[in-house]
Amino acid sequence: MASITIKGNTIHTNGTLPEVGKNAPDFELVNTDLSTTKLSDYKGTRVVLNVFPSIDTGTCAASVRAFNKEASNLSNTKVLCISKDLPFAQDRFCGAEGLKNVINHSDFRTGDFGKNYGLEIIDGPLQGLHSRAVIVLDENAKVLYTEQVSEIVEEPNYSAVLDILS
Repeated sequence: MASITIKGNTIHTNGTLPEVGKNAPDFELVNTDLSTTKLSDYKGTRVVLNVFPSIDTGTCAASVRAFNKEASNLSNTKVLCISKDLPFAQDRFCGAEGLKNVINHSDFRTGDFGKNYGLEIIDGPLQGLHSRAVIVLDENAKVLYTEQVSEIVEEPNYSAVLDILS
């Protein structure tokens, strides 16, 4: 279990992030067209998992915008933005913002991604949603970098992610 804060108040997740150097667990998530995708679908590509509670909050939206800006400069890399938002909300946000360099996936059907990656918030006002985290995977889904953002209203360390990928 990880302890994080929301505006200074301690909350907890159901576990810890996958370990650097280990293979990331496979997942099945829902695309904005309601089809499904798995991590194994990205084999051969580096993957940035940008995970957050909801696209409808300022910090979450800022992380999607920031990764969208950087994604176009990353070779052989896909940025997956993952939350429990409905796919319609994810698609609406990116469409309204003109964001085309990130891929939205939802964990709304089962919540298994959040549970298996140790990201499900288990108490507090955001209980049931995902904590803010970034996980970088190599072409074979080996974990290269993780960041569990300790204060959920803060943005992740974009520089650290970009350094790993350069």
